[in-house]
Amino acid sequence: MKKSSHTFVVLAYKESPFLEECLKSVLNQSMKTSVIIATTTPSKYISSLAKKYHLDIVNGPHTSIGGDFDFALNASDSHLVTIAHQDDIYDYYYAERIVKASNKYPHASILFTDYYELRKGKKVLRNINLIIKRVLLLPLRLKFLSGTTFAKRFVLRFGSAICCPSVTFNRENTPKQVFQCDLKCNIDWFAWEKLSKLKGNFIYLSQKLMGHRIDESTTTTDVIKQGIRREEDLVMFKKFWPNWMAKTINHFYSNSEKSNEIKEAK
Repeated sequence: MKKSSHTFVVLAYKESPFLEECLKSVLNQSMKTSVIIATTTPSKYISSLAKKYHLDIVNGPHTSIGGDFDFALNASDSHLVTIAHQDDIYDYYYAERIVKASNKYPHASILFTDYYELRKGKKVLRNINLIIKRVLLLPLRLKFLSGTTFAKRFVLRFGSAICCPSVTFNRENTPKQVFQCDLKCNIDWFAWEKLSKLKGNFIYLSQKLMGHRIDESTTTTDVIKQGIRREEDLVMFKKFWPNWMAKTINHFYSNSEKSNEIKEAK
């Protein structure tokens, strides 16, 4: 059997009510792609969905959140890997557009798309948070800048403008350990900062090709409530700015945490 050039590795954790919707979206792609489930919390619930959709499960030991992501990244033989978050969904043309871009830019370390938010089952295509991220990503729309350290780090200097579940890794151009760190919330920002200092292009596709769920039950929302994110944001800002500037930016950036709140008025 020929090895697939692209694999969705669905990182399943405990019993997400959105896992099946995610699985359906990655199985319903315009091109043939591989799909497997990776988990460090095996359960009957995950096994039943794997059986229902005839998917293989790869079980691994839980070390940390970053460790779980690195485990998922290396769970397949494909050179292109999308770590699909169990709460999110992928549009019909996601894999096709990513693979086509990878063929055009073989030196890419990561390829990622624009996205929309899913709030209470509804698509949110535009809000303050999304607009700011799209502005920060403008340099990467110029593909001749996508391999420069300046452009790669610019999109990270004021916060992580790269949506983690929208990212596909070219494993031929990235180290095996990308996410491993002591952080709980900003493991993705940590990963992009690490990769920004290495060779490899950050290829940005401006089409909205996946939906990122904002929900009270997600890990991101949970760590925001615990105040962990604010502490970790400061850690990351210090990688780009002097200490006094990092603290100033973090003060204003903390207001963006409100965008993860689910307000009844909406």
